[in-house]
Amino acid sequence: MRILLLCSAFNGLTQRAWLELRRAGHDVSVELAVSEQAMVEAAELHKPDLVICPFLKERVPERLWQGHRTVIIHPGPPGDRGPSSLDWAIVDGEPEWGVTALQAVEEMDAGPIWGYRTFLMPSEAPRKSALYNGPVADAAVELVAEVAEKAADPQFVPAPLDYRSPEVRGRLRRAMRHADREFSWEESTEEVLRRVRAADGSPGGRVRLCDLPVRVFDVYRGPELAGVPGEVAARREGAVLVHTGDGSVWVGHLRLEREGAVKLPAAMALGDLVSGAPERSGYSEITYDRSDGVGVVSFDFYNGAMSTDQCRRLAAALRYAVAQDTRVLVVRGGEVFSNGIHLNVIEAARHPELEAWLNINAINGVCREIVACSNQLVVTSIGGNAGAGGVMLGLGADRVVVRDSVVLNPHYRTMGLFGSELWTYTLPRRVGAEVARRLTQEALPIGAAEAVELGLADRALGGARLEFERRVLEYAERLAADPGYDRLLAGRRQAREVDERRKPLDAFRAEELAEMSRDMFEDRHGFREARRLFVHKVKAQATPAHLAGHRELSGASSAAGAGASHM
Repeated sequence: MRILLLCSAFNGLTQRAWLELRRAGHDVSVELAVSEQAMVEAAELHKPDLVICPFLKERVPERLWQGHRTVIIHPGPPGDRGPSSLDWAIVDGEPEWGVTALQAVEEMDAGPIWGYRTFLMPSEAPRKSALYNGPVADAAVELVAEVAEKAADPQFVPAPLDYRSPEVRGRLRRAMRHADREFSWEESTEEVLRRVRAADGSPGGRVRLCDLPVRVFDVYRGPELAGVPGEVAARREGAVLVHTGDGSVWVGHLRLEREGAVKLPAAMALGDLVSGAPERSGYSEITYDRSDGVGVVSFDFYNGAMSTDQCRRLAAALRYAVAQDTRVLVVRGGEVFSNGIHLNVIEAARHPELEAWLNINAINGVCREIVACSNQLVVTSIGGNAGAGGVMLGLGADRVVVRDSVVLNPHYRTMGLFGSELWTYTLPRRVGAEVARRLTQEALPIGAAEAVELGLADRALGGARLEFERRVLEYAERLAADPGYDRLLAGRRQAREVDERRKPLDAFRAEELAEMSRDMFEDRHGFREARRLFVHKVKAQATPAHLAGHRELSGASSAAGAGASHM
């Protein structure tokens, strides 16, 4: 079928839907809902059999849903309505939640139901971003595929929304207001966690800290310390420990409530106000564990952004791990594997270009530790989405293992950068020069299955994140115990020596940095403006050229009888 994906942003969920539908053989076009006119014109241009809205904040124009079957993917169970569904589910401690596919009609979220999925909520309040990118996205992608199948069946009729039905357990909930986002440090740790995590990602929990109005993000349970609620007790790795009514919480990130402020690591945002706070253990973005001949370096950076300081700490952790007597090293990312350099920290720096330069050199140090490791086999465990340098960071390993729901964006072009992270060595080595050129120039996402087909990854494994990590560890343990281990390690060393003689890693690094210096200091491809738009979440004024161009090419090939366009 010809399917139009209408969305507020081409985010991880929309990308997964796009990939799923294309693999199923459909001709899929993407349009950002920048205006009613743009949405209507997109439908007129593409002439879709079906319109699916996997992530849409705007109202669908009447002209569109009356002229085309339009299905909304709503992040709530049947009957749930309103724009703050996930926020209320977290605040209210719902034990079960769901995702519903419903047809667009005049009244928001009140159309006939095409299908739904339900799932159990975690016992501890989840971050909204983790909920959205985890069970919600998994359920939504299943529903998108189901909707496409049902749309092809002329006998299918969606079920009207009927609150008398036992399956319809949701209700209309109002949009969350500013007052609903506010909390007090005098509240219990549990309540603080729930309130902030319901607003994580955006817009954050509202409170005062160090006598400043702030938006709080990225909070974790701290020790049961006695102290004055709201006072900063300690700091560590950019986070600050704050007393609550019955204990404490680690605050990883916050944004000052003032014009132009951006979300930053909490200690960086507060600056001198917390410089005297003591360092305290109990919070760490990077850990090292070992068992059965396998060492595991785990890192979990908020939203996958890696600052200069974080990169230097990760490189030091890798040097320590490489020096151990283990046989296999697993490099494991977190909820988001990595998205490369930390654009928010760069934007907020006194000299952004210099900070960008320091950041790219620091992340290159991480990549070099992975590529140059010669006394262990290396496995990268990519259990969350990755983009730009974050994808390239994982490619220096002997084995790259991805979770089957992961989306990879192995390109830099949309941010106006040539890229570094030794990608000119690791990417062509895995996929060949021609595919490397296509991936970096087309700037389109790829899924786990295609990553394996291309050679970008070695295998894809299923399961929720913790299950995936367990399976990767078992794989690494088998690799460590493999009778042919010595041969495999010798092969790694020999290949590295041959490659180094042919062209040293330092030469790849120098060539990449020569290009990056022009992008960062001379701004030849608009890095400064692209960074500003990203950091300040400026709404797009049109569908990005690389997506619009892909749509036009896809439409042209279909018109010529070539059928669906596949990657």
